[in-house]
Parts: sequence; structure tokens; C-alpha cells
Amino acid sequence: MTQITLSDLPETVQNLINQAQKTGEPLTIIQNGIPFAIISPIKKKSLLETLSTLEPLDEDFADMDEGLLLLDDIKF
Repeated sequence: MTQITLSDLPETVQNLINQAQKTGEPLTIIQNGIPFAIISPIKKKSLLETLSTLEPLDEDFADMDEGLLLLDDIKF
């Protein structure tokens, strides 16, 4: 698939794409009354959606507090 940066497009097209991104609505491009292309913003996943797709970790982590004094045992 060919890719192009937004800044390489004519300003009019940039404005239309920005509008589609803001509204979330796809933009249909018509030639001679016939639709031939759609510009549709890609829905970004939220952090929670992304994290929910990760596999659980089955490894134990080192105890980083091992050997440290408890806060109550520290004297100032």
C-alpha cells in the first residue's frame, strides 16, 4: 500500500481529512455522482483496550523491598 504524509497533500484535502478526524465521520469522495473512495478516521484504542489484549505474565518478579527497613523502623 502506498503511503503519503498529510503535509504532502493539497491544503483542501488536508482540511477535509482534519474534519473527518474531528467528527469521526467518514468522508465519501464522489466522481460523476458515483462514490469511488472513502476517507475514514482510524479509531484509536484506549489504553485499557490495548492492555486487555495483552497475555498475562506467568513469571515471578523479584522482591524489590527485600532487606529494606520498614518505614516505621526508620528514625529521623
